[in-house]
Amino acid sequence: MESSSEQTGRPVEGGKPRKKPSLLLITVILGTIGLVAQLVWVNWKKPVPVAEPLPPEVASVIDRLPGTSDALIYASLKDIRESLFWKEVIPDSLRNMEWLRSEPALASVIEETGFDPASDLDTLVLAFQHQNSKKQKYVGVLRGSFKDKLTRQYLEKKSLATGSHGGETWYALPDSLWISRLRDREVVLANTPQLLQGYLEPEGNFLERDSTTAALIGKAAYKSHFWFTLSSTNWTLGALQSLTSGNKDMKSLGNINRIRHLALSLKFDDGVEGQTEWIYENRRSAYFASTFLWAAVKLSSASGTRTSEPVKELLKKLEVMQNLQSVIVRTDLPIGFFRPDSSAGSR
Repeated sequence: MESSSEQTGRPVEGGKPRKKPSLLLITVILGTIGLVAQLVWVNWKKPVPVAEPLPPEVASVIDRLPGTSDALIYASLKDIRESLFWKEVIPDSLRNMEWLRSEPALASVIEETGFDPASDLDTLVLAFQHQNSKKQKYVGVLRGSFKDKLTRQYLEKKSLATGSHGGETWYALPDSLWISRLRDREVVLANTPQLLQGYLEPEGNFLERDSTTAALIGKAAYKSHFWFTLSSTNWTLGALQSLTSGNKDMKSLGNINRIRHLALSLKFDDGVEGQTEWIYENRRSAYFASTFLWAAVKLSSASGTRTSEPVKELLKKLEVMQNLQSVIVRTDLPIGFFRPDSSAGSR
């Protein structure tokens, strides 16, 4: 027979009533767990693929650069031209694009000599330094097949003045262009005499002097075909604002105003592999930017959205992750992705 205390559901004498945990307590516990998990994730260094080493011949050129760099660009145009992607995917309009013609002095030299950067250049290293709010100083090292075009005879005839630095002759051309022919297949050019002299008579080691750019080069995953680094915050913001000028959501989601530096690299073979790393001012900014970007990519690529199918397929190929103060976005696009008659891009 049940006791009266059991029948009424009351506690036995001397016992205490059991209390159910309150909703507030559960919320606090779950919130604490979530906060700890977030802190661990933000401060956990994630594993990333090992970046390609910098080729010694490229490092030797970069080491001679004077000063520090706001932006540094490397392109192995010969290797890119030999890739299957270039031969089968790149349209003729891009293959025959008129490169290096933004400067009047360079455009004049190209037109007068028949030098075609798109086909004659093998490699290009181009470094920019801040000069003023409207203009950048630059020095470039060009290697390729132009011994019969950029001849010393042409440079002497066109030059306003000549001189020598480091045992190499330089030529001052109209419109602020200084050029030196180092070898039959190598030319150095700059838009200030100081930068040209700094390369011909190098002092110290650029990769030791400019630690920010050196670190960004290390973050470039693919160093054999094309990469660039933006060490200057102003350059980085300007580049990203230009890319996202027509997309306000991307501006806000990417939190681009807090990005300080950027590295991007591409590898062309039987497709395109690419990676870009955005370095933020702190880990918290990088975490929130990566979270919003990841969510935006997943939502935009989901079925039922207004996003066009080609863009959806591209978004599905993007990987977004946060690694300490960085947001890393990478992709691997097979050549079939760019062929409209192939279903490879949709798999």
